[in-house]
Amino acid sequence: MPNAPRVIGVLTEPAPPTWWRANRHKVLLAAGLLLGYLIGTHLGGTPAQSDTPLPGHTTPAPATSGPDPTALGLAS
Repeated sequence: MPNAPRVIGVLTEPAPPTWWRANRHKVLLAAGLLLGYLIGTHLGGTPAQSDTPLPGHTTPAPATSGPDPTALGLAS
């Protein structure tokens, strides 16, 4: 008759996880979404208003046919 198998170890069922270990990914996800929302909506800010109003438009510079001779030092 063959020998009976030897017992090497005993397997036990692990303890159930705690509430934190089971739900920490949900808590951290909610905290990250809330923090991202607060940063996105409150830290953007509006640009500072200057005391003098800016013009609605600017006029283009007058068209010239060439460079100004006095600016180049050619005119006497």
